Amino acid sequence: MTEKEKMLAGELYDSSAPELKALLAQARKLCEEYNRTPGDDRARQDELLGRLLGKRGKNVHIEPHIWFDYGFNTTVGNNFYCNHDCVFLDCNKITFGDNVLIGPQCGFYAATHPVDPAVRLRGLEYAQPIQIGNNVWIGGGVKVLPGVTIGDNCVIGGGSVVTCDIPANCVAVGVPAKVIKQL
Repeated sequence: MTEKEKMLAGELYDSSAPELKALLAQARKLCEEYNRTPGDDRARQDELLGRLLGKRGKNVHIEPHIWFDYGFNTTVGNNFYCNHDCVFLDCNKITFGDNVLIGPQCGFYAATHPVDPAVRLRGLEYAQPIQIGNNVWIGGGVKVLPGVTIGDNCVIGGGSVVTCDIPANCVAVGVPAKVIKQL
């Protein structure tokens, strides 16, 4: 099994493997180019997103500055808006449904590291997928951690850290995020 296959399977992998380093470098170049593209050049932004993202729906807009580890592991549905300065550590799949709004300075962190320091010192890491449903609004400064699913029609309050699954039709806030209201 290649290091990329291990990464996508959620197993320990070596992120310094040449194949992964090359893919990281490719995504970094695309992100840097996207971030330098004038805001009124939507055609160029769309072209770069097409090369960067694994899959995207219609009416997708992401404000600069953005950072993806790989890009191809992130998919977004229709009517997707992402505000400034967001980070996608997409070492595993990060999937967004339709009609998703993301505030500024959010982070989606599929990447994680072993708790055992001896394993970490060997340079091994792993990643778990993140799933965001349809009709979700994620407030500014939210961080979504590895393995989390956020259900349809949710609102995640600004500044929250989502450490576990949030069921559909809820408002969740806090550190860690807790459901405070059913919709």
